Amino acid sequence: MSYERFVVAASDFPVFDFSAYDVSEATRSPGGLDLAEALTAAARELHESPTPGATLDTAVRLAVRLLPGAEHAGVCELEHGETLRALAWTDDLVRDAGAPELPHWERLWTSPVVRVADSVGAGGEGQELRSVLSMRLRADKRRLTVLTAYSREPGAFDETAARLGRLFTAHVSLALNSVTVREQLTEAMHTRDLIGQATGILMERMEIDAQAAFESLVRASQRENVKLRDLARRIVGATEN
Repeated sequence: MSYERFVVAASDFPVFDFSAYDVSEATRSPGGLDLAEALTAAARELHESPTPGATLDTAVRLAVRLLPGAEHAGVCELEHGETLRALAWTDDLVRDAGAPELPHWERLWTSPVVRVADSVGAGGEGQELRSVLSMRLRADKRRLTVLTAYSREPGAFDETAARLGRLFTAHVSLALNSVTVREQLTEAMHTRDLIGQATGILMERMEIDAQAAFESLVRASQRENVKLRDLARRIVGATEN
């Protein structure tokens, strides 16, 4: 998988006061300057998150502040033939309720945004979270990641909320891809260091050169059916203890 990365210094973004921001008014503004500032501030917070999990936690919190009508939000992951798994939520109501079993979930494989005006009318009897606005973050052949905004009131999300939701989730997706790549690179560097340390230990212990030590490590990994990094971690840990 390839990624297009756009690097912008966080200091280039102005600090935006969400508490003073009227989302409904800004979305009706012809110029859309306030909305642009709010999305820029949201992007800044998202890209400052250190891990994918923290990015999703930030995303659900910002969704409630930014999307008109949103009172709660959560992120779920869905696999073909599997149940939904909650990844992030704003509060206990979303966490305990999980993701409602509604027909619109299947539509998200092909549509980026799906709205349900009233989950009770859609077959979700007893639902406290009546309005549902689901926005696709990631999708491949077997896995779907969705950010969903909820409201206790029916019909809370209009077309404006859906359009703003698409803009917001684009920023979330970019931030999520960026932090995932960064985490993978960090793990790769850590793995390289571990393997280097393990190779050095074998060189000293077996009195062999670096290439022979690395080949010995690879053979042991294959023989024991253990990942190379895990075997290297075991060797380094045993030496440290």
